[in-house]
Amino acid sequence: MSRKPNELPETTLVPRLSLVERYRLQTWFLGIIAFAVVLTLLVQARFILISLVIAIILFSLTTDAINSISRLRIGSWRITNWLASTVAFALIAVVLLTLSGIILAQINTVVTTTVSYTDQAVAAIAQMFAWMGPDTEAAVAASIRSIELSGYIRTAAGQAGNVVSATTLVILFVGFLFAERIWFGTKLENLMEDRAKAERVGRIIRSIIRRVNHYLLVKTGVSAATGVAVYLVMRFFDLEFAAAMAILTFVLNYLPSVGSIIATFLIALVAYMQLTEPATALLIFVLVGMLQFMLGSVIDPMLMGRTLRVSSFGIIISMAFWGALWGVPGMFLAVPIMVATMIVCSHIPSARAVAVLLSREGLPELEPEDQLITTPAARHAAE
Repeated sequence: MSRKPNELPETTLVPRLSLVERYRLQTWFLGIIAFAVVLTLLVQARFILISLVIAIILFSLTTDAINSISRLRIGSWRITNWLASTVAFALIAVVLLTLSGIILAQINTVVTTTVSYTDQAVAAIAQMFAWMGPDTEAAVAASIRSIELSGYIRTAAGQAGNVVSATTLVILFVGFLFAERIWFGTKLENLMEDRAKAERVGRIIRSIIRRVNHYLLVKTGVSAATGVAVYLVMRFFDLEFAAAMAILTFVLNYLPSVGSIIATFLIALVAYMQLTEPATALLIFVLVGMLQFMLGSVIDPMLMGRTLRVSSFGIIISMAFWGALWGVPGMFLAVPIMVATMIVCSHIPSARAVAVLLSREGLPELEPEDQLITTPAARHAAE
């Protein structure tokens, strides 16, 4: 089709985005960029952030105890706040350094002893496939021997040396938190520029502290009882690594659902490598499994009560997310971080959906004093 000399070419009209649509698109892009930046910072600064989170948890565990001790009187003498804080900080430092020494000693024992058990372990694992024929048993033994297990063990032991530096950093963080403790209320009020809002934020923080503290105290008690039971079982059968397996069980029980399963299988494997008798190893597996079930599935929920009302699926997702970012320490810190996130989101109307998804029954249960500030009248007063 010919076009006249003065005729303009035909153009396709492209619909323009409205101002609101452009603003939403820009907000989405900025949100994605901010999320990527935050993830990068979380990964790059994971050593410092993990130590900081552990320090905050330890600090929150002792806050209520310090407040109770500071109100005590011995005759006419009253225990001051700074004295109670100093004693608590000294106890935390001593306990952390002692635990670090015990862990390093057990790791050294396991490394030095495991090397001598290499051949016995290979034969024990290969024997498990003997029912498939001698060729299969020999192939499994050859495959295992091709793996440099001693090299992996020494590498893991070298990484465990970071425990001392991490412990030192945690102690420093706890010390600075104790030093700033008396000014926290004043800073919060000046930051909010409103006493009512500061009190509301303070209630939220205290709710987080109460729930996380209750969870950690129950988990610590149940994990300690499980570790002692595992130690007694292994000593009864005269097995080595009893103390190491007890400590490993204590630590792994902080991982909900999967931790106790991993610990039970590892104990049975260690027993089988030392005894090379399937019947005895199976008996130990059953005994430890029963102990894990009684303490983890009966006693633990009974003591936990209605404090920790988070979704089991949410816990798995949280463990996977923080494990991908911070490794094994992130998996241990996943539940406290998830509880704090759920409580904070339950007080923010725009983030209420996140709290609903993270809660067990679809609605995050608030404590009585938290419910008072979620009524319209209380929100109006806080604002």
